[in-house]
Amino acid sequence: MALKRRNKVSANFSMSSMTDIVFLLLIFFMVTSTLIAPNALKLLLPTSSHQTSASAITTISISEDLNFYVEANQVPFEDIEGILQYKFSNEPSDDITISLHAHQLVPLQEVVKVMNIAKDNGWKLILATTAK
Repeated sequence: MALKRRNKVSANFSMSSMTDIVFLLLIFFMVTSTLIAPNALKLLLPTSSHQTSASAITTISISEDLNFYVEANQVPFEDIEGILQYKFSNEPSDDITISLHAHQLVPLQEVVKVMNIAKDNGWKLILATTAK
């Protein structure tokens, strides 16, 4: 008595659906990676062998020609404190951390001016550097 199975299991595997998913993921990651621009200014930062992993709420940048930027917007130095106070008006002062990106040729006095603004308002300040 020879019984035959009616449902045969196919040993073939179709890769077409898998390749569709891979291409969709590739397109997604390519599009999202171009949208991420952490610091649009090209600054040559000083080097350091020690790095911190604290995350900053906002960034202040000082370019080589002494232009000040809050995030990517150029602002006069006199307006920086007011802009930051307005920006942090709803934040508890213990959680405010600012990242300072200063070109390595910027005089130290300009960096100290921004540091004084942070100290006067009770904000934490991180000086951004590149790794050695």
